[in-house]
Amino acid sequence: MSSSGNFYIELLNNIIVYIYRYATPVIYIIGNIGNLLNAWVFLKKSWSKNVCVLYFKVCLFLSSAYLNSVILGNTFIIGYNINAHNSNIVLCKLFFYFTFLISMLLTTVLVLASVDRLLISSQNVDTRLYSSKRLAYFSISCSTIFWMIFNIHAFIRVNIQVIPPSFVICYYDPIKLYADFIVYLSMTFNCLFCFLMIILCVLSVKNVRRIRIIPRQQRNQIRSMTKKDFQLLRCLFLFTILHTIASIFPTIYSIYAVATSGNTPPTLLQRAIDDFLKHLFNFCYYIFYSTSFFIFFGVSKAFRQELKRMIYKLFGQHLIPLQEDEQKEKNNAHSNVEVNVVPIYTVGQLKIVDV
Repeated sequence: MSSSGNFYIELLNNIIVYIYRYATPVIYIIGNIGNLLNAWVFLKKSWSKNVCVLYFKVCLFLSSAYLNSVILGNTFIIGYNINAHNSNIVLCKLFFYFTFLISMLLTTVLVLASVDRLLISSQNVDTRLYSSKRLAYFSISCSTIFWMIFNIHAFIRVNIQVIPPSFVICYYDPIKLYADFIVYLSMTFNCLFCFLMIILCVLSVKNVRRIRIIPRQQRNQIRSMTKKDFQLLRCLFLFTILHTIASIFPTIYSIYAVATSGNTPPTLLQRAIDDFLKHLFNFCYYIFYSTSFFIFFGVSKAFRQELKRMIYKLFGQHLIPLQEDEQKEKNNAHSNVEVNVVPIYTVGQLKIVDV
């Protein structure tokens, strides 16, 4: 290999090492602090009764798990050359298993949250009844079990590979059929689920616009969305946009991997370029896991006010809580949770019918 080729190989490797050594820890710290602040607010009783918040809490848990397993692991592996899983077959298999599981489950929970916002924004009373914690727990449990079983292939195909003369790496078996399966799975999953999330959020926004068109006097006659619901929908919509943008990067690499795969073995320079693009696109995907706090803080006024009130209380001061929809939520104590009654309106009177 020429000296110029060696120079470019070393340059690409050093860029990735510096990114994972100095930039990835910033994502790790910001993401964990943000998730703790989000959980601090969402664990309050006034927030916990909202079904969408339940989905967000699951997303925060999965995001923290990804930060403290996959992202932290890759920071040590690539940034500091600490490869503990290369010498332990159990850590090796668990690392890849949780990489697949958490990323797929997080995306699935965001889709379920989008479905919930579509249900709660409907003007049909019977449709809104499906937005419940019971359905949320059932959907999350089924999704978790499905993806846990589906990703068992990582325990079978991932092993500690020995590359002559003495290079050891934790990776899945170098079988073309399995490598193509991983590539097409990543590409199909990201495209399909991101497209589905966008469609659901767009439909929810259309429902919200129809609600806002209704005169205020008539809007009070139905169990409409609260201001907090509107703000959570906007947060979810922004979540969807950022997640879609982040998912573009691994999808692009999957397309690149398919396009450059061939029967001839790659050169050292080509392998360095492949590794550079893979780690760079993964880093761009990791940024999404540090954005949750900024989304809630920037979009939701209720979230900002609640966080401010809690900080004031922490230092022994008191802040008057935000009064948005307080009276409305008291009159409708089961809003966004298990609904036991349905209002049926007739001319000049109101009836309550048990469900």
